[in-house]
Amino acid sequence: MTFIAEHHQLLFLFACFCGLFMAWGIGANDVANAMGTSVGARALTIKQAILIAVVFEFAGAYLAGGEVTSTIRKGIIDYQAFSTQPELLVFGMIASMLAAALWLLIATSFGWPVSTTHSIVGAIIGFTLISLGADAIKWSKVGKIAASWVTSPALAGIVSFTLYKSVERFILNTSAPFKNAQRFVPVYMFLTTFMIAMVTFIKGLKHVGLDVTTTESIYYSIAFAMLVGIGGKLYLSRIAEPPHNTPDDSNHVERIFAVLMIVTACAMAFAHGSNDVANAIGPLAAVIGVLNSSGAVLQQSTVPSWALLLGATGIVIGLTTLGYKVIVTVGKKITELTPSRGFAAELAAACTVVLASGLGIPISTTHTLIGAILGVGIARGVSNINLGVVTKIITSWLVTLPAGAGFSIVIYLLLTSWAI
Repeated sequence: MTFIAEHHQLLFLFACFCGLFMAWGIGANDVANAMGTSVGARALTIKQAILIAVVFEFAGAYLAGGEVTSTIRKGIIDYQAFSTQPELLVFGMIASMLAAALWLLIATSFGWPVSTTHSIVGAIIGFTLISLGADAIKWSKVGKIAASWVTSPALAGIVSFTLYKSVERFILNTSAPFKNAQRFVPVYMFLTTFMIAMVTFIKGLKHVGLDVTTTESIYYSIAFAMLVGIGGKLYLSRIAEPPHNTPDDSNHVERIFAVLMIVTACAMAFAHGSNDVANAIGPLAAVIGVLNSSGAVLQQSTVPSWALLLGATGIVIGLTTLGYKVIVTVGKKITELTPSRGFAAELAAACTVVLASGLGIPISTTHTLIGAILGVGIARGVSNINLGVVTKIITSWLVTLPAGAGFSIVIYLLLTSWAI
């Protein structure tokens, strides 16, 4: 208690710096999860992708990031175990943010698409094990999170497989693919927009002081989705139909899907921001709660809006400075992507991440998107997947959790030795 009172301002500033650094790492590494498929499918340039991500990553983190943040903040460890030594919780959460950020910096430098969720969860487990032991960890909650690391890519893969098969059935493998693309792509636009609007209205707007009922959310979401769908229909109707059964025919169909990929890229960026801001702001919120209560360890504490704003800002800075490195790995090295394939992968991943964010489950966006890309690859045949690259990616995933834990233990010991 005395230590916290004496060093309140220093701890607060250092915690904010670590949270910002962690958010930077999320933006630098995980931007590929939101934008890699769009760039790989050549629907967007890297500059265009980053510009879209800046807007929608920020919006997702600030508007819809609170649900998952609460899980990271108070769901993994037993906070009451730190009630007699709250400074250990403060040191541990600071160590976790710094450890995860350092690992993300290393991974991003090599272009490895690793899981930021793995990084921070592993870091929290690491400092708790060395400070209080295994009993202070809520292993049932960790088990649910770990299960989502398997189920989320599997679910995303199934959804992307189904979506791409529907694209083949209704558009690509028909006698008039261009006309059918003009007909069905606005429907996909409607579905994408409706999904994002619903999670924003139901889960997100309360963070900016607005509250709407579920019924109102449905009406507003339908209206907004219809506007996007109608706008897409009008835009696509202006594209001239090419001669049938020519190379230009398939190229024009892919051009239409390139338009759709802009919508799904926005959806994926929003979904990513809403889920992954928790990895930086969850531990920061725990530190803020202890500092603002003069050392008391509260079971629940409100996530300040400025903390979500800090995390959203960090994500944007990260993706604009170093995000391009991982984009190449995700977008170009796993399987050959076209706009129609990239659309199926992005929409499937966005659906999975937004659903998990709304339920408060901190899944790995990296695992989800890789699963979605693999689903599209399997739909075309396993031979179309670069298994060597996939193996390297999975290996980097396996290293991430113990790396986060190891860095966290070292930093935690350094901090406690300084304080004690």
